[in-house]
Amino acid sequence: MVGRIIAETEAHVRGLLAGDSSGHDWFHIERVRQTALAVGREEGADLTVVELAALLHDVDDWKFAGGDHTAGPRAARDWLVGQRAEAALIDHVCQIIAGLSFKGAGVPTPMTTLEGQVVQDADRLDALGAIGIARTFAYGGHKGQPIHDPTIPPEPHATFDAYKRGGGTTINHFYEKLLLLAERMNTRTGKRLAAERQLYMEQFLEQFLAEWEGQR
Repeated sequence: MVGRIIAETEAHVRGLLAGDSSGHDWFHIERVRQTALAVGREEGADLTVVELAALLHDVDDWKFAGGDHTAGPRAARDWLVGQRAEAALIDHVCQIIAGLSFKGAGVPTPMTTLEGQVVQDADRLDALGAIGIARTFAYGGHKGQPIHDPTIPPEPHATFDAYKRGGGTTINHFYEKLLLLAERMNTRTGKRLAAERQLYMEQFLEQFLAEWEGQR
């Protein structure tokens, strides 16, 4: 039963996100899934919950649902109910998806279960390092944001509403979100994996800004 639900969920999500060009495509989902399973094994999490939450976490994400932060959990619930999954499993997966996203520098996003912590770490790891850099510029282009404008300072958003309204530049997104993620990792495994990716991202920004100023 569980194996069938996971297989059908994979096919469902792959079909929905295969053509995405914003950095939230099927390959992002698959990376988060595999990372979450690896972290979950090390941390002793329930891998069924972890895998389903990872697979469904970006379906109808608020960024693509007109800012509606309830759309994703609702879509996950509708799908899993249709798959006749157990009620406790559905509730746990939807709870994870509802709390997963970064919501602003000043907004805590604690996960109350180990499985939620694992999936959140895996999703945030995919926003760091070389792939995180590539995804950031893909999303910035998708949103029509300028790459960089030194006259626009980063904004440490104090509320989720302010974060959702934020525009700014792609480079500002590093300072408004991405460079804050490593210290917000939940698990020991997540913290270890984030450290190297964080360093790579910091080195990239140093090089980028030096080139921007014509120093290299």
